[in-house]
Amino acid sequence: MGSTVLSLRMDGELLARLRQHAARSGMSVQDYVVRTLVREDFDERFNAAVDETERFYRPS
Repeated sequence: MGSTVLSLRMDGELLARLRQHAARSGMSVQDYVVRTLVREDFDERFNAAVDETERFYRPS
């Protein structure tokens, strides 16, 4: 899988908070943001799959 660059503009306060969260996790800011985005994407896909399964097994 290849990678693509995503550039973000954010204020200093947000970047400082991201640096703190990343440091607590022992990660770079970049890795922390990517992990957070991947987790959010997984949560959405998982919830969609659960909803579809519930619809499939719901009595008609």
